[in-house]
Amino acid sequence: MHIAIAGNIGSGKTTLTELLAKHYKWEPHYETVDNNPYIDDFYNEMQRWSFNLQIYFLHNRFKQLKELKESGINVVQDRTIYEDAHIFAPNLHAMGLMPTRDYESYKDLFQLLNSFVTPPDLLIYLRASIPTLVGQIQKRGREYENSISIDYLTRLNERYEAWISGYEGNLLIVNTDDLDFADDAEHMGEIINKIDAEINGLF
Repeated sequence: MHIAIAGNIGSGKTTLTELLAKHYKWEPHYETVDNNPYIDDFYNEMQRWSFNLQIYFLHNRFKQLKELKESGINVVQDRTIYEDAHIFAPNLHAMGLMPTRDYESYKDLFQLLNSFVTPPDLLIYLRASIPTLVGQIQKRGREYENSISIDYLTRLNERYEAWISGYEGNLLIVNTDDLDFADDAEHMGEIINKIDAEINGLF
């Protein structure tokens, strides 16, 4: 079983990954942010480092998916390979922060790698408003995220909604604005019940 969690920066993906892995006793797989050698440079000089950052993410997520498939274990994954290709890379290109030449090269590489990728058994999309995202980003206090603008988060949210509206796999949308699954067991229970219903429907 492969559950993947998608959502904007600050939507709660890592927290939910941790809680679900603990509940189901499955293996958690987190996004490689803290060890990313490009992340600080990117947030300080986006146009210069956008292509490098996206290639790093693409390589790591593909490698992770390959390892997950070969392991045969049940996993909960923090962020998907699709989000880079459908959200972050095209947004950087649209904002003039990734040159067209680089963007086209990125898309070609993604299409090649995607031909070897199996979609998750269930995709959970954490939908969050901008105030919720900003509050969570400020709460966790990552220094490199201090420069993230409201405009940037808004553009990402719009692309997430467009991508999710056309997603063809098994999908569960969780509205997080009125949920505190990190600290409220009842809220977490609601999410688990919905996931159980989706998982049981797969068999």
